[in-house]
Amino acid sequence: MEARAIAKYVRMSPTKVGVVLDLIRGKNIQEAFAILQYTPKEAAVAINKVLKSAVANAENNHDMDVEKLYVAEAYVGAGPILKRYRPMDHGKAFRINKRTSNITLVVKERA
Repeated sequence: MEARAIAKYVRMSPTKVGVVLDLIRGKNIQEAFAILQYTPKEAAVAINKVLKSAVANAENNHDMDVEKLYVAEAYVGAGPILKRYRPMDHGKAFRINKRTSNITLVVKERA
């Protein structure tokens, strides 16, 4: 039995989000919340929200015990890219890619 939560179109680069996801993958829920609380990265705030949602889904929709939950899967995919242009000298323009992320967390009960 598993519960999942997905946050789509988070305005943050998937590379930056992936660094924080690597910290909590495989950890107990309480330990994961503690790690996210003291991680000085902006991605930790978004991941904390997704983790809270996954735990709530497990508790309310699947009747799982919150004390036994752990982060079974944690991955990030690239969302749509917002393309912006910066004017440069001699009439040129360089593109700026503002990347978005789709964050997925899956929690399961330990046996």
